Amino acid sequence: EQPLLHMSVFSQSFSPCGRFLAAGNNYGEIAIFSLSAALSPDATNLSQKPVLLFTAHEGPIFSLLSTDCHLLSAGNGEISAWSWTELIKKVQITVKDNFFFFFSGQQKSSLEIPEINSMIINPRDNSLVVGGGDNNIHIMDLEHGAFKSVLHGHSDYIHCITVREREGEILSGGEDGAVRIWDSRTGQSVHCIEVYKYEDCARPQYGKWISCVTTDSDWMLCGGGPSLSLWHLRSLSPTSVFPLTGCQRQAAFYQDMILAVGEGPFVSHCLLGGEVKAEIPCTPQSLNTLQLNTNSTEHRVLTVGGSSDHIDVFTNLSYRAFSLSF
Repeated sequence: EQPLLHMSVFSQSFSPCGRFLAAGNNYGEIAIFSLSAALSPDATNLSQKPVLLFTAHEGPIFSLLSTDCHLLSAGNGEISAWSWTELIKKVQITVKDNFFFFFSGQQKSSLEIPEINSMIINPRDNSLVVGGGDNNIHIMDLEHGAFKSVLHGHSDYIHCITVREREGEILSGGEDGAVRIWDSRTGQSVHCIEVYKYEDCARPQYGKWISCVTTDSDWMLCGGGPSLSLWHLRSLSPTSVFPLTGCQRQAAFYQDMILAVGEGPFVSHCLLGGEVKAEIPCTPQSLNTLQLNTNSTEHRVLTVGGSSDHIDVFTNLSYRAFSLSF
């Protein structure tokens, strides 16, 4: 078999039990890896290969998300749900085994289906919040598989979405340079932060787009064209700006630190005050996705993917333990 040239891993999600990792690439393939096999003392090279590999979509899979029982995958304009139980049974996947949700902007009759860049579950009402290429946020009732509302406000496509559960808020970042904060009950945009207009964050040479947003109670992290920055959501002002090179594609709060990945072959460890504490080398030359497995204490790892068929696994945050590969 010829190796696939220029593979990129765009998305990852851990199984609800935490023993498996699903990863999606630019060819529409999903690989399922067994973390318990890869982490076992008698692991071999084979333990680092997928236990299941299947084509789920025609184009890139920009978003993967696990519910209590399903793996949701977003392709170009469609969302598919795969049963984790069935995946773990390693059945040969046929389209019969999953049920499709078809996603198309209701008011558009053109065949231009928007790509889905980000999905998140809002636990408050068990809804799926979806953002992508039509500049809108679509909210689906997971129980009935029907879209129930659309949030309009961004003037360009949406890259990233996160939820503040306690406040019932949805945050979204887009190509238009805005982070919007929405009231999930009313569907109204309650705040709009144009990050690139803040001198400390602005980097006109990279553009104004927001590629990552995440929250931890009253704090928000966001970045992209503008520098990765930490914001206090009560005062809506930036408290720290991180001097990282290139655009950051994903960031996460971890204990008293911030982990970030983007253009560059490393995971950045930052302190909340703005200092970059360490840059830990990775296999891919640039990174798209970082995921912490909190579903299982036994398999607590950080996994990182990007411009390579390798996914780096960290059992200890200060160095790469090994790599999984498609």
